[in-house]
This record gives sequence, structure tokens and C-alpha cells, in this order.
Amino acid sequence: MLYEAHAIAAARGFVRRYMPAAAQIAKAYESLTRGTFPPLRPHKLWNEQPIYYMGNHLTIAADGDTIETPAYSDALDYELELGFVLAHPLLDAEPADAERAIGGFVVLNDFSARDVQLAEMRSGFGPQKAKHFRSAISAVVVSADEILRRWDRLSGRVRINGANVAECSTAEARFSLGEVLAHASRCEQLHPGELFGTGTLPGGSGIENGLLLIPGDQVELQIDGIGAVSNRII
Repeated sequence: MLYEAHAIAAARGFVRRYMPAAAQIAKAYESLTRGTFPPLRPHKLWNEQPIYYMGNHLTIAADGDTIETPAYSDALDYELELGFVLAHPLLDAEPADAERAIGGFVVLNDFSARDVQLAEMRSGFGPQKAKHFRSAISAVVVSADEILRRWDRLSGRVRINGANVAECSTAEARFSLGEVLAHASRCEQLHPGELFGTGTLPGGSGIENGLLLIPGDQVELQIDGIGAVSNRII
């Protein structure tokens, strides 16, 4: 979760959708102070180290696959992320060495069941059925020499049923990709082929703008210079 702007906007979206009374308080506070309602900001640990969860590599979908809405959810969401794949193993790496271990980049859609996620995050553990059921990646891995030097200056967008619904950027990440991988490799062996994501780009999820997915939708996520991943919801 590298982007504070996404974390705040998503938290605001959760409050609007699931806690309307709190939403009024937050709105009044922000109107009076012209600042962010403090409970909407990420946990203080977010500023100290990269925050992440571990997903299920067996539920990765490809570009063009259909995505089935989980039977336990009525709030399916998309999340546009920059994905990066290791080409070399890492263990207790320094950030510069970790960055050099990146082999390539993909577009990642980290699907989420938002109505399930709220309760799971409040449990004291991380996301479970809200996240692990499905993710999707673009078909082509673009080599690191094409992207790494400018990974934080890429533009992306979200299209639903052919219409643009969001314009996004990879700028203003809290940590570098090298710092992310160095943290993940602390006392833990990372292997070639492992897939990581930056977390959702600001504006790159439906919870932020009130546009969750419904059966029949075609959702396409794009990042310039890397490609796109497109999936139909069933």
C-alpha cells in the first residue's frame, strides 16, 4: 500500500458506503478544517515501513478471463496496481540490490470484496476472503530496462464497458520498489518469479468513486508502456 492518496480516498469511500453517520462527521470536519479527517489516514506504521498482504498465487487470472463474483459478496471492486516480478532471488537485501532483482512489469488487477473486507480488517488480522479469491494480470511482462527508470512517472486509466472512469498515476509512492523488496526479504527468502504489487494507484478503485462492478461489466485496467488487463464480470 504505497499510495496515501488512495488509502485516504478508499477509507472515505468505505465510510460513505457503510458508515453514513460517521461520513457526516468526517464531511463536517473536512469542510471546517480544509484538512483530512484524521481517522481516514493510514496507520502510523504505514510511514515507517512498507505495508502489504500476501495473496494466493493459485487464483491469478489472465487477461481475457471471466471473473466470477464471490457468492458471499455484493460489492466486487477492481484495483489498478503496477505489478513487478522478480528475476533473481533475494534475502536480507539492500534496496539498491533489491531493485536490480526486478525482471519486469505487468498490470495487476487486485479484485476485492469490499463488504467482506471491512469486517476482516477490523478483526485484527489482514484481508482474507476479501482478497484471496481472484487477481488478474496482463499477458505480457515488460522488461525492467524499459520501465524501472521511470516506474514512478507512468500514467494509467480504468475503463468500464468502454468508458473511461479514472485517470491514474504511479507518482508519489511512499517507498521505492527497492525499499519494498528489501523489507519483504528481511529474514525471508524471495524467489525468481514472485509477483509484487505497488498497491492501488490513487483513483484506481471503485470504492473511491462509487463505481463497484456488477455482472456483465467489462473492466479494463491500463498502464502506459506496459499494457492492459481486461476481464468480464459474471
